[in-house]
Amino acid sequence: MTNQQGGISSQTTAPLLRSHQQQEDGTTTNVHADDHHPHPRGNNKLTVLPLVFLIYFEVAGGPYGAERAVQAAGPLFTLLGFLVFPFLWGVPESLVTAELAAAIPGNGGFVLWADRAFGPLAGSLLGTWKYLSCVVNVAAYPALVADYLDQVGGVARTCTVVGMTVVLSLVSYAGLSVVGWGAVALGFVSLAPFVLMTAMAVPKLQPRRWTTQVQGRNKDWRLFFNILFWNLNYWDSASTMAGEVE
Repeated sequence: MTNQQGGISSQTTAPLLRSHQQQEDGTTTNVHADDHHPHPRGNNKLTVLPLVFLIYFEVAGGPYGAERAVQAAGPLFTLLGFLVFPFLWGVPESLVTAELAAAIPGNGGFVLWADRAFGPLAGSLLGTWKYLSCVVNVAAYPALVADYLDQVGGVARTCTVVGMTVVLSLVSYAGLSVVGWGAVALGFVSLAPFVLMTAMAVPKLQPRRWTTQVQGRNKDWRLFFNILFWNLNYWDSASTMAGEVE
């Protein structure tokens, strides 16, 4: 780009050039344009453990909601599905996310990728669609938790759903570092019952029961794979935190 005098625009070249700053002692120092806008460091950066749990909640958040996979295809196919599907789908998607997030770091994540590859319209559309998808998806979780509480009904159920939504929204406003460590605490709480139940179930393990099919139901493969995909998708959401990670 050139300015009206035919010279090169300083706004265009500023990020690409190094300038010489004159020091008080007469020496000069090379200063990159980006140095005037340092990236946040220290406590503002996500460490490994909060990042792991944030990705965990972006993708699955636990085995909640997986019961219908057993109803759709039986215990054996459900166990095989949750063992195999992560390698067929989750690992490739996570590797693509890691590579692109490292090449194009920034909290825009996949929106930046689409914008860089296909232009601003594609980036805007992807951001809008992803936002709508997340609104619908996230709204299901408080209701799912309330459904697990068999004794909660009527007004109590409504209060549970609204209360969880308000609390999690307030935590989100506190900043990503608070959200990250909150995710760590919530992760341990949500996993604790399953660790306990697994420890209690191992001594009573009977593999012959894995082939049992739910009575009165035929295998519903569409529902089965939909649940697998729902529980093991959204690895690309981790890219929206790329700007907060060293």
